Amino acid sequence: MMASPTLRAARAVALPLLCLAALAASTPSPAQAPAARADPLPSWNEGAPKKAILDFVKRVTTPGSPDFIPAEERIATFDNDGTLWPEQPIIQGAFVLWQLQKRVAKDPSLEKKPAVKAALDGDLESLTRAGEKAVMELFAITSANLTDEQFDQEVREFFQTAKHPKLGVPYTQLAYKPMVELLEYLRANGFRTYISSGGGIDFMRAVSQQMYGIPPEQVIGSSLKKEFKDQGGRSVLWRKPEPGAVNDKETKPVNIDLHIGRRPVLAAGNERSGGDIAMLEYSQGREGPSLQLLINHDDGQREFSYQEKDNASLNAARAHGWTVVSIQKDWKTVFP
Repeated sequence: MMASPTLRAARAVALPLLCLAALAASTPSPAQAPAARADPLPSWNEGAPKKAILDFVKRVTTPGSPDFIPAEERIATFDNDGTLWPEQPIIQGAFVLWQLQKRVAKDPSLEKKPAVKAALDGDLESLTRAGEKAVMELFAITSANLTDEQFDQEVREFFQTAKHPKLGVPYTQLAYKPMVELLEYLRANGFRTYISSGGGIDFMRAVSQQMYGIPPEQVIGSSLKKEFKDQGGRSVLWRKPEPGAVNDKETKPVNIDLHIGRRPVLAAGNERSGGDIAMLEYSQGREGPSLQLLINHDDGQREFSYQEKDNASLNAARAHGWTVVSIQKDWKTVFP
């Protein structure tokens, strides 16, 4: 039986919850030539992916080139989890667990709720069996029934104190250095850089400027429904315990069009769940030159090594001629 739209939305928005156990740029003038640097990507090893990036940027930003793209059309979209920072564990999942622990410390009776106990124990099987009702109950306890400002304050508090369980450093220090260099290189050459991720839009916006130089208005993600209301004589946006926008797989191109109104000329994602295939296909489907990057997590020493069971993303990359970036082979360093 096909799941209802509400259930599918809840599952997509709830991705971080179900992974608990695994625990602005300015726009230069159109005539701007490529920024001159000895090596704009020093954390990248010499090889096909680095060459593809440098050649593409040179071609599309050089006035008179047959592939020249005006600055206003230079849009680049990036997935976040597994593309700009690690997704082992899903960092927003760690945040939700942190929130639950805080709520239970304040009100121990919450731990008697089966959904809360399963989440705290990392019991994915029980959460999956409980379905939509359990997921929405957890959202109501953690991320809903708050103002946007209250939620933002919690996110920032989390990032001030939380550390990665394996790497032992704050999550804010785990932006992939080669990808940060790529973002900076693109912006220096007239590109506008956006995040388009299945993660929570308000969660990512709290740190996108600090970590990637991407302002909050250039972040696209999943969200809960909100309502405008009066609270003690002050107008606020109130977070409701209902799934709103879901930004994953085939919905990513839809939301990119909704927020940006242009196809990206460069799109970057990663292999894990097939969640970025549609975004990369959407980028490649534009008229004129484009570049698609797929991060392959194949470095268990410096980061993590994992693959999709069906190999869908890597198969799509081979079929469409996308540039596959091996963390093991193509990055000199992974983290700052």
